[in-house]
Amino acid sequence: MLSLVKSVKGQVLNAEKLYVEVDWRKPVVKRKNHQAAAKDHDGQLDALAREALNCQQCSLSGKRKNVVFGDGNPSARIVFVGEAPGADEDEQGLPFVGRAGQLLTNIITAMGLERKDVYICNILKCRPPGNRNPLPDEIRLCEPFLRQQLRLIAPQVICALGSFAAKTLLQTETPITALRGRFHMYEGIKLMPTYHPAYLLRNPPAKKQVWEDVQLIMKEIEPGRPS
Repeated sequence: MLSLVKSVKGQVLNAEKLYVEVDWRKPVVKRKNHQAAAKDHDGQLDALAREALNCQQCSLSGKRKNVVFGDGNPSARIVFVGEAPGADEDEQGLPFVGRAGQLLTNIITAMGLERKDVYICNILKCRPPGNRNPLPDEIRLCEPFLRQQLRLIAPQVICALGSFAAKTLLQTETPITALRGRFHMYEGIKLMPTYHPAYLLRNPPAKKQVWEDVQLIMKEIEPGRPS
């Protein structure tokens, strides 16, 4: 079904009207499409979430209000991966609910989607004090949760939001400015690095580059989409 996506002018990005023709909720082809497999898949993700809720591997566990495991469609074709929860996320136990989260929601809306159509998570599941950058040991201890999340969800595309997410997933020190704008591979899944929404709040001109990256993701999901 061909649907007209409203212009995102006045929201987050200055883009033309887009046409998107795709069933975003359709399970990825490689995943078995029957009820038993779906139940087992969701059960494994729930079990991983419970494991994260009980995690005390690093000092962040003693300072958190909530573990922010992830949120969205467990069979999503697109997974957005950020850096770490902030104060609002720690309070609510959900990823990207503050100002940066609203901006991400606007981006998702501009793609013709809703948050329930995608999956959103972070490298770290607990908030670093004062919203400081994640430490190497914190990333090392928490990253296995993310890797298992991505294996279970098995998206078609991963969008790494910001330098920490991109560098962690791609195991590189290359700056985000050089990584964005093209696809990389992560365990057989195409990965698009782009700027973090929090960076866009401080640097609005970078929204144009993010929209370019998002359009590449949309074309990957639906190759025949008009430009």
